[in-house]
Amino acid sequence: MSIRRTFSTTGRVLRQISHDPRTVALLLVVPSLLIGLVAWLFSDTDVFEQVGPAMLALFPFIIMFLVTSIATLRERRSGTLERLLSMPLAKLEFILGYTFAFGLLAVLQASIAVAFAVWVCGLEIDGPLWLLLCVALADAVLGTTLGLFASAFARTEFQVVQFMPLIVFPQVLLGGIFLPREDMPDVLYAISDWLPLSHAIDALNAVAGDTEDAAYVGGKLLIIGAFALGAVILGAITLRRRTA
Repeated sequence: MSIRRTFSTTGRVLRQISHDPRTVALLLVVPSLLIGLVAWLFSDTDVFEQVGPAMLALFPFIIMFLVTSIATLRERRSGTLERLLSMPLAKLEFILGYTFAFGLLAVLQASIAVAFAVWVCGLEIDGPLWLLLCVALADAVLGTTLGLFASAFARTEFQVVQFMPLIVFPQVLLGGIFLPREDMPDVLYAISDWLPLSHAIDALNAVAGDTEDAAYVGGKLLIIGAFALGAVILGAITLRRRTA
């Protein structure tokens, strides 16, 4: 594997995105707007204090999943991927290049979303703010890697959206947003343990409420990282040169 070719792919992706203001706005602005909408909706209650940390996991995760999967799919449909892989560029280098590019965007996205939630929407964080940012960043990167993995099986943008009920919605329903995971039936709780978004939400809630120590949050970050790494490896294995 060549680091130079990997970062060359990263630079190309970032240049393409920088020329698309709508995608930049979707990535960097929309998550904060959605968090602000939730805060405004529950402005006269304490609901936002309860669900705010979960929103920091939910909205960036969904948006990174959609944008990454569609962007990768377009590379295949346009024939760009086939031309790139005809040169000395391995599939893993391509996937890592995309992961690094959208990972950098995830850093900006998570930083903006956390800052907006805390300093504009008034979300109270009892734990370390830097640790909250780390979890939010890991969650956004997770959405990126799962989007890369899903794009390998889609042929159209519509099929990417069809993957959401399979990959995204179960994680939202069982992640602890609507009902604390410990109050779920035993079978659903066991299933939720195998869904990475559940661990991101658990970690964000733990930091926000300062209910667990750094070792607990670090363990959750390792789980999220393992899922993200697995998605990158599987994405590289299953990636096809072009859409049939």
